[in-house]
Amino acid sequence: MSTSKPLPYFTSLNSPLTTRAQVVDVCKSLLNPLLPFFSPGKTRLRLGATATRYDEAGAQLEGFTRPMWGFGALLAGGESFEGADFWLEGIRNGTDPDHPEFWGWSKDLDQRMVEMCPLGFALCVAPKQLWDPLTERERENVRVWLDINKKEMPNTNWLWFRVFANLALMKNGAAYDAERLEADLDHLDTFHRSGGWSNDGPRDALQMDYYSGSFAIQYLQLLYAKINGDKDPKRAQEYKSRARMYAKDFLHYFDEQGRAITFGRSLTYRFAMAGFWAAVAFADLELEAPLGWGVVKGVLLRNLRYWSRQKDILNGSGILTIGYGYPNQFISENYNSPGSTYWFMLSFAALALPESHPFWQSEEQAYPSDSIPPILPLEHPMHIMVKRGGHTFLLSSGQMCHYPMRASESKYGKFAYSSAFGYSVPTGGYFVEAIGGDNVLALSDDAGETWKVRRKPLNARLETIEGTPVLISEWKPWFDVVVETYLIPPSEATPNWHLRLHRITSGGRNLKTSEGAFALNGVATKDERELQTMNEEKSEGRQESNGEAVAVTRGGAVGIVELAQPTRAGRVLDEDANSNLIESRSVLPSLAMDVPADADIWLTTAVFAIPPSVTDYQTRWQDGWQRRPDIPDWMKSRMA
Repeated sequence: MSTSKPLPYFTSLNSPLTTRAQVVDVCKSLLNPLLPFFSPGKTRLRLGATATRYDEAGAQLEGFTRPMWGFGALLAGGESFEGADFWLEGIRNGTDPDHPEFWGWSKDLDQRMVEMCPLGFALCVAPKQLWDPLTERERENVRVWLDINKKEMPNTNWLWFRVFANLALMKNGAAYDAERLEADLDHLDTFHRSGGWSNDGPRDALQMDYYSGSFAIQYLQLLYAKINGDKDPKRAQEYKSRARMYAKDFLHYFDEQGRAITFGRSLTYRFAMAGFWAAVAFADLELEAPLGWGVVKGVLLRNLRYWSRQKDILNGSGILTIGYGYPNQFISENYNSPGSTYWFMLSFAALALPESHPFWQSEEQAYPSDSIPPILPLEHPMHIMVKRGGHTFLLSSGQMCHYPMRASESKYGKFAYSSAFGYSVPTGGYFVEAIGGDNVLALSDDAGETWKVRRKPLNARLETIEGTPVLISEWKPWFDVVVETYLIPPSEATPNWHLRLHRITSGGRNLKTSEGAFALNGVATKDERELQTMNEEKSEGRQESNGEAVAVTRGGAVGIVELAQPTRAGRVLDEDANSNLIESRSVLPSLAMDVPADADIWLTTAVFAIPPSVTDYQTRWQDGWQRRPDIPDWMKSRMA
């Protein structure tokens, strides 16, 4: 008889996740494993031993507050939870400066400020359970602890966290700083560009990732509109108007299977990538066609179902791990504590709604593929969204993180990002398999010992040429080397191919180059060992030749081709283990070539991809692979 522990409910596939009651059960199944980890005073949860850039007390506070996104929504929706008293006791003790488990006062730029947001949300939506039971002294302790109105904060989405600290006090009749609340909201509004898009911070660096939508800005705008719309109707209507515009674009970041495109930082928040759609429901926001309630419900619940099938995201105790498709520190940021991952519970906001709400009453509808364009240029994030050949992905130029961050070049600087093929990050240096080389052109001037890829794009622009959107940018790996790149989306005739044209002026350096396609699952189906040379049926394996490389696995079919001279060598690299977000063992079709000093050359690249969700992809891929794209005449003229 097996003695192994049963899987936590969330990954046990026991539920179709179609009804509110089933989502309630899932939310509780993710909260229940946390209960044994509460500290004696119920103020902290120690969920692991890894460290962060901030103190351990702040890290354990994350474990306490972040589940409150889901916990607060449960209570607001009239649900009971057996651990509710743990959080109430924790609020009492954590804000009491005389208690041995006091959370500590916030300093400037303190992580405690972040955690005031989910706590503030819960206090706003569930005051009967979390505020009313407090004594006058305890309420004053909460008020004083939440008072960060004279503290320095980053000029980013963090300002929303102070908004929710003040909002929680205002909604519960406690003293708050109305002037600071208004000033913060006014400043946050300067982040908005147009079309619903907000930059995450100052104008001098383009950064529009999931923080612009689901993780923070759009999400919190909609929560604010619902919670305080009666007091601030003008701003609430503006936030709803922005969300209606943003929703039309954000829909393209999801695929028919429920997955979101892997782009940007903090992807260890996983289900939070769909949080915007939960906020739409929470705010009672009706969107324009084709985004009726049934479509919104489908996008959110399919994403939840996708994560419910990922058995490797929880540890043996049912705790969500740092990582994406599996536990992985390489993809993390230095602010990811073991409790950080529970930011994902913000996507349970729809549970605050009753069963009678149109969101829950609507019949779930499929992704509206037939109602949206297959190619859509997005001016503000500098993305070209693609839905062709069964593949959902984007082309990107122009974005970067405006402060030092681990693997920033992988999270923002790659040429393409996919929902089916996760991006890879560096695991070290000194060999090309460890650089996270998918969807980048990597250059080395020391015979391959170290490599540089695009991190800071220069002169990035989006042009429409003969009816086709094109992304153009430059970057300088060294002061005397310049790379100019053109990114062209798939045509209708060759739907599984996109083009990348690079002009390299090498200055006084002899360069090695390596350009990667999408990374994919890298093991043989039969024995789980390393991927072998293509089998006779060409349904699985790797294939390399002069000027091209392709790999077919249970993870899909991916290839890369040099379309013109000079010819590059085709290689299928075995990426360093655990470098990819989704696949712990991955391979990377790539092209390699040496470029001499003082050269001025063009590399003409075509990248091929078919996700495993495409029916019979293991037999159909060959037809698409043989049907190569052409370089457009206008591009040939520019190259000449």
